Amino acid sequence: MKIAVIGAGGWGTALAKVLAGKGYSVTIWVRRQELLQVIRETKENSDYLPGVKLPPQVYPCGDLEEALKDKEILVIAVPSHTVRGTVASIRDCIAPGTVVVNAAKGIEENSLMRLSQVVVESLPENFSENVAVLSGPNHAEEVSRFLPTATVIASPRQDIAEKLQDIFMTDYLRVYTNPDVIGVELGGALKNVIAIGAGVCDGLEYGDNTKAALLTRGLVEITRLGTAMGAHSRTFSGLTGVGDLFVTCASSHSRNRYVGKMLGSGEPLDKIVSSMKMVAEGIKTTRAAYRLAQKHGVEMPITRRVYSILFEGVKPLEAVKKLMKREKTHEIEEIAFNCWC
Repeated sequence: MKIAVIGAGGWGTALAKVLAGKGYSVTIWVRRQELLQVIRETKENSDYLPGVKLPPQVYPCGDLEEALKDKEILVIAVPSHTVRGTVASIRDCIAPGTVVVNAAKGIEENSLMRLSQVVVESLPENFSENVAVLSGPNHAEEVSRFLPTATVIASPRQDIAEKLQDIFMTDYLRVYTNPDVIGVELGGALKNVIAIGAGVCDGLEYGDNTKAALLTRGLVEITRLGTAMGAHSRTFSGLTGVGDLFVTCASSHSRNRYVGKMLGSGEPLDKIVSSMKMVAEGIKTTRAAYRLAQKHGVEMPITRRVYSILFEGVKPLEAVKKLMKREKTHEIEEIAFNCWC
């Protein structure tokens, strides 16, 4: 089987290594010529995944049309804001019957569409049932070093989900399936917003109590918006909900947590972003999530305060005070006091 991975960031590179390790022939498209040359010469992506050697079954390529030739599986692993343009540029090069896997996480800022919707809209009509999503608590730094990890393949078609499950499953990467594409995608995108908030807590030198409260109530917000948009609530109790939320809010690998930590420490956003090689998807996703909450009439107070820090110039400490002084309420809306009588 021949597979193409579009995007040579850390995640695309890690997935290429996983698939090549199973014996598949994997072509990885590298946008920048200087990085392409480095990977060809050293078999290492020193910019995004230093210290990880790629097997000989990974073939770096700088030409999109060449990368897609005769491929049965196409993995999209580019930053969320480039998904539409990237897929539109290759739509005429994809062979009929190709299965397209979106591995990017985010929400398109202008349209407020989930990324699989963007992919479907950018491809010919006959591809709509061939698009799946891969998401979970998966840091490239750990997956590429074969540390035990679990992930989720979401597709409305069981046959495609199970086919991809077999393709991606290894001794160290356990793959689950889920038909709830909406929930899997939203969990993977919205957790980045909460992770920025978790980083703010770290920058302000708050403790474990604060982080626990933020994660718990953050999951409530994600579930509220997700179910309002048609997701199954139980999906958010799984790997792309609780799992991805935990790892992104707690890990030193998390770019979104790093952004929040620097904000909490007093650094301005533009300086933080300019110092980073990789994209912190949570910044754009915060703006999209804030707009989606308004559109669907969903209360998302943590998201609102993260938005205020990022885009309204509110100081992190002031945002925390406003969050803590909100009007009192029940923890779980569905449980009323008359249940205790």
